[in-house]
Amino acid sequence: MTSRWNRDGGVPRGDDYDARWAHLHAAGHDVHGEAGFVERMAAPEDGAPWSVLDAGCGTGRVAIELARRGATTTGVDLDPAMLATARAKAPELEWIDGDLSTLDLGRTFDVVVMAGNVMIFVAHGTETTVVDRLASHVRPGGLLIAGFQLRRGGYDLTSYDADAAAAGLTLVGRFATWDGDPLGDSPDYAVSVHHA
Repeated sequence: MTSRWNRDGGVPRGDDYDARWAHLHAAGHDVHGEAGFVERMAAPEDGAPWSVLDAGCGTGRVAIELARRGATTTGVDLDPAMLATARAKAPELEWIDGDLSTLDLGRTFDVVVMAGNVMIFVAHGTETTVVDRLASHVRPGGLLIAGFQLRRGGYDLTSYDADAAAAGLTLVGRFATWDGDPLGDSPDYAVSVHHA
């Protein structure tokens, strides 16, 4: 399956993509907001083991940071250049070359996170299937967390919530940023938390 990400030849890939985040980090920016959010929402307070599937993991920035914070992480992505960078940075973690619309890992996770605008990059028309496939990887009581831009005429929150509900998930929180800022009346970005 070709995603909208793979059709966009103008975006940097692999190490070039990763360099942007390294530059932001060097300039003093927090590049781990997504990992911090996931940790606050889902990490057990008693330090018990927990697992995260980073869906659309790219170069592994979120999965690697969550592993550093104690989660057992698995990353999946369709872009071989992005996965090559992830594997080079953290060969000890599990990285899977896979299409989110057909994903079937045969196991569930405490959290499935889509951090990098994943829903606006999947192939047009597969959004419902992607949400369903990812929901099937969330353990009972677990969370599906997704942040993506809201573009006029694009995949919107009403559609996302309907797809999540059809997959058996319930909305438990929505925010404007990965810092947990409240959602305004006309958001251009949203982080949604659904419960299985």
